[in-house]
Amino acid sequence: MKVSKAQAQANRAHVVATAATLFRERGYDGVGVADLMAAAGFTHGGFYKQFRSKSDLMAEAAACGIAQTVALSEGADIERFIQAYLSREHRDARATGCTVAALSGDAARQPDAVRATFAAGIEDLLAALGAAKGAQGDAVASRARYLDALAHAVGAIVMSRACPDDAPLADEILQACRDRILASLHDAGAG
Repeated sequence: MKVSKAQAQANRAHVVATAATLFRERGYDGVGVADLMAAAGFTHGGFYKQFRSKSDLMAEAAACGIAQTVALSEGADIERFIQAYLSREHRDARATGCTVAALSGDAARQPDAVRATFAAGIEDLLAALGAAKGAQGDAVASRARYLDALAHAVGAIVMSRACPDDAPLADEILQACRDRILASLHDAGAG
């Protein structure tokens, strides 16, 4: 039975969304095409009708996942974003949390298309955070503060997730980094 163009687009979007979740949860190497397609409710053979390669899907899934984080950050000031980002809830939500925190280490070893998607997504996230605040003053210094806060927050999530969930160190990392980032932003007048 032939699928309509609209249904084919919906199926592709569903595969991308499923991949975005599975890749964040298991990493790029932890998800095979057959497992991915089964999780999306399709056969393995249908993959290559929709995507040229797993790398192409990785780039699309990264864009999808990063867009979700950007959407959540829009309208939030940087301090509220940091509070939510460096929470235990976000840390424990590996499959639905920030793609940048979940997959940056993996992305560094991927083809240029995947890395370019991450670079564009990070730019979008910085723009959303800066736009929410209406950054004033020196644009270069303001961008550096937001970039520092974002990189610090991503690193804190990565380190906290590397610890056992119940380890006191996992929560200590989040608290110490959250306090330091917020103090830095407050001192700089960014919040």
